[in-house]
Amino acid sequence: MNDTTAELTLDCRGTRCPLPVIELARRIGDVGVGAVIAVAADDPAAASDVPAWCRMRGHEHAGTATAPDGVAVYLVRRLT
Repeated sequence: MNDTTAELTLDCRGTRCPLPVIELARRIGDVGVGAVIAVAADDPAAASDVPAWCRMRGHEHAGTATAPDGVAVYLVRRLT
């Protein structure tokens, strides 16, 4: 389970809290268990919101990457 290649990427640039997490919650079922969703978000609150959502919902925050344009990309592995 070390692979963090995203099966689905959500572009949440320009949206503010709580919209990136709402979009993640809405789309998590679009990937299979074990798959990774990448959430690109420029809202600073996403840095704490996405990991907190993962803890509350039983998914894994698999790390944070940086998009070519410098935006943070939060990697979430579906566990259930």
